[in-house]
Amino acid sequence: MSGTLVRGVCAVAVAGAVLAPGPAGAVPGPPDGEPSVAGLLAELRGLYRRAEEATEAYNATAEELRERRAQAETLAGELAAARGSLYGSRMAAGRLAREQYRGHSDLSPYLRLLLARDPQHALDQGHVVLRAARNRMAAVDRLTGDEQKADALATKARAALDERMRLAAAQQRDRDAVRGRLAEVEELLASLTPGQLAELSRLEEAGTAVAQRAFMASGALSSVGRAPSKAGGEAVAYALRQIGKPYVWGAEGPESFDCSGLTSQAWAHAGRKIPRTSQQQWASLPKVPMDRLRPGDLVVYFPKATHVALYLGKGQVVQAPRPGARVKVSPIAANPVLGAVRPDPEAKAMTGYRPPPLPRGATAGDDTGNDDG
Repeated sequence: MSGTLVRGVCAVAVAGAVLAPGPAGAVPGPPDGEPSVAGLLAELRGLYRRAEEATEAYNATAEELRERRAQAETLAGELAAARGSLYGSRMAAGRLAREQYRGHSDLSPYLRLLLARDPQHALDQGHVVLRAARNRMAAVDRLTGDEQKADALATKARAALDERMRLAAAQQRDRDAVRGRLAEVEELLASLTPGQLAELSRLEEAGTAVAQRAFMASGALSSVGRAPSKAGGEAVAYALRQIGKPYVWGAEGPESFDCSGLTSQAWAHAGRKIPRTSQQQWASLPKVPMDRLRPGDLVVYFPKATHVALYLGKGQVVQAPRPGARVKVSPIAANPVLGAVRPDPEAKAMTGYRPPPLPRGATAGDDTGNDDG
């Protein structure tokens, strides 16, 4: 991506007072006809936010498509087994038909009994014939059942294939939407001067600092440090090992991540499967009050739950911020907080927990983005 991506996370948004320069220390007004730096920052945030929404839509479609593929493979296996059983039933039915044809007689069982030299033997033979008849009926029933089962599975398999094709088309549309949004970001950044980029970075850093101070002063977070569960501690350790890896939309590691790719993989490596996207994580995982946060919990951002990070403790999160940035440790209030969820609410907190040391450069430098010239 060309241009220097300004420092920020996904679609960083702070209070309007932070965005709008005040009388004291205000950013110099732009020449006539040019947007203000604050206006450019607001526009950039909007573009990043829409890109993140498109990314999560892409991820949700990709996850559903993956599940449908697994279902289709299961159906294909069941259909193959049903057709094999049906083939066997048809072969058995054919043998019975041939045997019945060869053993056909115009005499009724009663006449055969009267004419028999040994009536008792004829009666015993009758029991054998009756048992054979029952076996033939059972074979016919199996044939009928196998035909019905194969037909039903074939119908399901065709429906699954149709659904896969629909989802694949939707995934392509979502992918194109993400690329379009990111192209808008790149176009805006390419149009800015070095001075505007530097001012954008300064204004964004100042806004994040103000938002973090206000969030911590509000008492939303408990002043008591909490310990994670065993799995939560493992998720934190995994996420910290990914620091410095680039954000790539739709990525789940191991070389790159998007925001929910990082959180879902962190918990997967801790032994617990959670939904793939931030919106699914917010919708399906148990909510936890902010003043009860413990390391490993997921902090979800924006009204549509389009961004997520992993809580570290002491007002910090580890996250994959946005395209052009790298996995890093950030203030919890770098984005507008929607709430938090806990993947393992039933698990007890660890005793004697010691937070892992942060890798060098975890909180600075890696969030600036890249410059490909």
